[in-house]
Amino acid sequence: MRHRLRPVGLGYVRTAPLRLVFVAEAAAPPEAVFTALADVEGWPRWYRQVAAAHSTDDGRGREIRLKGGTRFTETIMAADPAERYAYRVDRTNIPGLRALLEEWRLLPSPYGTGSLVRYTFAVDGVAPLRGALRLLRPGLRRAFRDAVRALDRQLATAAPS
Repeated sequence: MRHRLRPVGLGYVRTAPLRLVFVAEAAAPPEAVFTALADVEGWPRWYRQVAAAHSTDDGRGREIRLKGGTRFTETIMAADPAERYAYRVDRTNIPGLRALLEEWRLLPSPYGTGSLVRYTFAVDGVAPLRGALRLLRPGLRRAFRDAVRALDRQLATAAPS
């Protein structure tokens, strides 16, 4: 991958030039959702856009390939059980991307036994890329919500009865 991104810390979710934040509810509890997020190799089973996912660096990193050929080499920045899973993109084949941090926050649902899942896509890139991402916001929101629904279905079928 040709493009090395600027390394950013966890605070970048609050300071990035562009932040896309989406929220969905899952029937599964935060512990189960976190376990699925931390299972890097399992992502293609529930996140439709992920073609392949592999853990690297003794579990401290990830290699992700999306359908369509986009690739990422990432560092896991936080893996707080039942609370947060975050990763930073270090290298990619996307030109114009400067920095990217993705954070999944998990909270017990105030409506029952499930979870509120808050996903933040914190990004910096050249102006045309940021503009394109703003235009793609509805599609990214839909992809996130579809992924949470698919994950929820997977967790429901895997749960002991």
